[in-house]
Parts: sequence; C-alpha cells; structure tokens
Amino acid sequence: MERAGCFPGAERYRVLREPGHSLLREASEARAAFPYSERHLQCVWFDAAYRPARLRTAAGEEVAVEDPGRWNLEAGPDFVDAVLRVGAERRRVQGDVEVHVHPRDWEAHRHFADARYRRVVAHVCYFPGRVAPGRLPAGAVELALRPALQSDPGFAFEDIDVTAYPYAARTTRPTPCAVALKGWGWPERAALLRAAGAERLRLKAERLQAAIAERGAEQALYEELMAGLGYQHNRAACRRLARRLPAEALRREAGGDAQVAYALLLGVAGLLPARLSAAWDEATRVFVREVWDAWWKRQSAWESAALSPGEWRCDGLRPQNHPARRLAAAAGLFAGAAPLAEVLLALDTERPREWLAAARRLLRAEGAVPYWKRRLGWGCPERRADVALLGQTRLAALLSNVVVPFLAASGRSVAPLLEALPPEQDNALIRQTAHNLFGRDHNPARHQGALLQQGLLQIFHDFCLTRRGGCAGCRLAPALAAAGGATALAAGGRGGG
Repeated sequence: MERAGCFPGAERYRVLREPGHSLLREASEARAAFPYSERHLQCVWFDAAYRPARLRTAAGEEVAVEDPGRWNLEAGPDFVDAVLRVGAERRRVQGDVEVHVHPRDWEAHRHFADARYRRVVAHVCYFPGRVAPGRLPAGAVELALRPALQSDPGFAFEDIDVTAYPYAARTTRPTPCAVALKGWGWPERAALLRAAGAERLRLKAERLQAAIAERGAEQALYEELMAGLGYQHNRAACRRLARRLPAEALRREAGGDAQVAYALLLGVAGLLPARLSAAWDEATRVFVREVWDAWWKRQSAWESAALSPGEWRCDGLRPQNHPARRLAAAAGLFAGAAPLAEVLLALDTERPREWLAAARRLLRAEGAVPYWKRRLGWGCPERRADVALLGQTRLAALLSNVVVPFLAASGRSVAPLLEALPPEQDNALIRQTAHNLFGRDHNPARHQGALLQQGLLQIFHDFCLTRRGGCAGCRLAPALAAAGGATALAAGGRGGG
C-alpha cells in the first residue's frame, strides 16, 4: 500500500518484524509480488486438500506426494521424512522438504551452508525458478506451486486457516517478551498493539488492492464479504459460490429483488430444499415454493455452475450461522440497484460515529428476506423477537477485516475509523497472545478494542505461530529492545485502553 497515512503506526511495527526495515520503505518486492507468507505455502504443502495433485519438477518430471512429511517445529527444514514418487518410473525419494516463496531464498537464508539441510530432497517454492547449480543437496528436486494453484479457480490463499496447523503450546512461565514488556506501562503496551493492528489492516488492504486491480472493486468486495459470511467452516464454499455467481450477474438477474437474488444464491450453492416437508408450517411451504419458482426460471442458465451440497458444512453449526441464513444476508447486500462498493465508498470516513452507524445498517441487510426475520431454520417456529441475519460480533469482524481494508485499498482515508471500530468476538489466539505478552494476571478488558485485537493477532502470526524451538528462539523480545523499547513504539500512539 502506498498510502501510508491510512494506517498510522504500521511502519513502526514493521521495524520489529523486519530487521533493518527503513521507516521510509514500503513493502518489499517479495511481499508486493506475493502478499502472503511462507506459512501459507507450508499449509498448502502439508494439506492434501490444498496441495495440487499434479506437480512437476523444474526439469519437467511429474511428482506424486505419498507423504508430505512431519511438520518440523524445531530448527531445520520445514518438513522431515517426506516421501515422493518422481518421474515416469516413479522412483521413491525420502527425505526433508524446505518451503520458500522464491527459489533464491535458499541461498539468501544460507541453507547451503547448514548441515541440518543436507537431507533435503525437495525445494518447494511458490514462484518457478532454479537454485544455482551445486547449492542444493545432490538429487534434490525443485517444485513450483504457482502454476498448479493458479490453474485451480476454486483455490484462494485467504481460505487457509494457518492457525489450524501445528504451533507451540502456551507456556506457564513468563515468556521472554513478557519479561521484556514488564517495565512498560499500559499506554506503551497499547501503542505496541495499535501499531501491530495497523500493520495487519495494511496487509489486508494490500491484498485487496491486488484483487481490485484483477477483478474490479465490486467483485473483490463481494468475494471477501461472502468468505466472511461463511465464517470458519464455510469460508471456502462461500468464496467458490461468489466466483461461480459473480456480483454483477447476481445484481443483473435479481433486478433489485432480494428474494430472486436469494433463490439464485441458494440454487447455485446447491442448498435449495429438495422437497417440501410435511412437518413444515404453511408459511414455510409457500416461501420455499416461491424460491423454487424464481430458481426454475433461471436454472438452465446457472445449474452447470452449481456447487454440490457436500461442499457445505451444515451439521454442528449454531442455527444463526447456517449457510441458508447467511446467504439471505448476502442477497440483501448485493441485490440493490447500486453496487455495494459504490455505496460504501460514498460514506464519509471523516465522521467515524456516523460512518459506523451507516455501515452497520448496510451490512445488517434487515428485511431483505422477511422469512428469516424470526426463524432459525427451515420450518422452525417463529420466535417472539427478531433474530438478526448478522449478529454484532460478525458485523464487527466484517467491518474490521473486510470493509476498512477495502476502503483503504480503494484510496479512502480510514485513519479516523481505526479507534471507532467495535471489537470482534474474543478467541483463543487473542487470549493466548495476550497471555504470552502480558502474563496470566493482566486485565483482558484492556485489549478489547478492535485495533488492539488485530494487533494481538498480527503478533501471533509474525512471532508465536512461526517460532521453532520454543520461546528461546523467538525474535520479538530482542526486536523490542533493538527498536528502542517503549518510547519508540509509543511515539505517536495513544495511551489508555
């Protein structure tokens, strides 16, 4: 992102994460070209659900992965004891795997001089390319993930929950970073979290900026909001749906009618009820018939794009999170005469309280599909009070993780909004990182602000998630000291919290 003023404090945090980082320098060339992390690539390699079934070496040989190896949480290669089948003769190769973004990272990290990497049999990178001759262990193959991943229209790095993969357990003794922060007052600690939070939102905006350039503002916003509506278990399915049924087509077909948009979304999602249940009340039976009538008129044009019901997780969800209700919210958001992106971009970000109220009203999509106003499932009895399609914590998550980064990526000033954002739902990662930084006896209420929560998550991803060999190898504590301590991080930051 070139507009540094959008996220004040982000550059101060990058001093900690990137040794030698210049406050005047924007994102590195590597991040600009690939706005994700090696952790994302490690997840792709480790998980067969993401790893391409057909891979080729730089020399053109086919590779089948029998076993990606054990995820190594200690120093050394990323995965140990992997098993590959290489070439037409399917020769069996067993050893370690190292994952990088660029082939040149092997030499940049000086792995060629490290004895721990002598058993590496596969150098897996996102970008194609070759390591200089003689630098890799003899016989090691070079694999590039980008060609196969880009050929899969259903793949998106945003759908990977990197925290679901192995990471170190919480320690009961004070961590080095907790010791380093012991002398900091809360204003300085809060300034650290705000700077990290600003950096997290800046990175989200950077990724959205690339998506806008590739697919347009409305489609980029649509895909991100749909993924957010899918929450944890249906993020990938919602994103696939957004690509099968693009925003412009949905708005055109709906013609301003949210119920028609809902029928299209359910039909392409493969989630329309197959038959009328005898247990349903008459209102449900009438509504399902109306939805089917709207879908039948458009089925021939769209059924080839439909997902299968098996792509959705419906069991074990809270009723409020069922995809049938989430898609009703999507219908309300994207069936309007004006594109949602245009409406959001027209709001005045210089008046945070008014902006927040208006943005909440837009995202709630109240009254879009009246059937769901007081119901939690097909045929369920109506409740006495309204049940929002989107609760307050989901609204807060969409505002912080999608809307504000989208505005920044589109060139709007979002700095006035950052302190006004409502907190998201607390989660285990936020609690774990706060515990690591501030100890067991800190007051959790102090880091309930949205920007502070984003900061805790960014610190987790940059330091806690990727550390190997426990806290002894973590760079955060020495980075805090090298950055000048509390005074440097608090410069320009607000106190309180």
